[in-house]
Amino acid sequence: MSFRMRLYLNRMYRLDSNVCVLVSHTSQYWLVRDFFRVVSRLGDGALWYSLMIGILIINGVQGATPVLHMAITGLLGTLVYKWLKGKTLRPRPYEVHQDVWLTGKPLDKFSFPSGHTLHAVIFSLVALSYYPQLAMIVLPFTVIIGLSRVVLGLHYPSDVLAGAGIGALITGLSFLMVSLF
Repeated sequence: MSFRMRLYLNRMYRLDSNVCVLVSHTSQYWLVRDFFRVVSRLGDGALWYSLMIGILIINGVQGATPVLHMAITGLLGTLVYKWLKGKTLRPRPYEVHQDVWLTGKPLDKFSFPSGHTLHAVIFSLVALSYYPQLAMIVLPFTVIIGLSRVVLGLHYPSDVLAGAGIGALITGLSFLMVSLF
């Protein structure tokens, strides 16, 4: 790797760390901390499972296809993000930086990528492809879930962006597979 590339990567790492520290400091305010804790816990699956149940209740049998698509794509996302976490072994920010306060509960040991963000993107994109009218609900919630992971000291911003990108890629591949069948 060239000197310039190492210098660039070092700068990006410092920027990522600095933004992480700055954003996580907002959790010192109880209202911010509690809001993002609730959002993060909903992002564990409660909102997405409720959305899938709601789709089935409202649309009956016709809702089975989007719900099945969400479930299978979400399962694939779980397999991919767990595999990546096992390969990259990136420590969480609160373990590396004493200025990052852990104010949430990690579901696993490593930081890269953000599984919450990955799944929020997957479920949002699949749901929106079938029900675009849900955009005003699921898009802001997806962004807030990603932000919650940094505010709570659980992920670096780059982990969240990577989770979003990987989630979008998995979703795109799922639509490619659906179109082939």
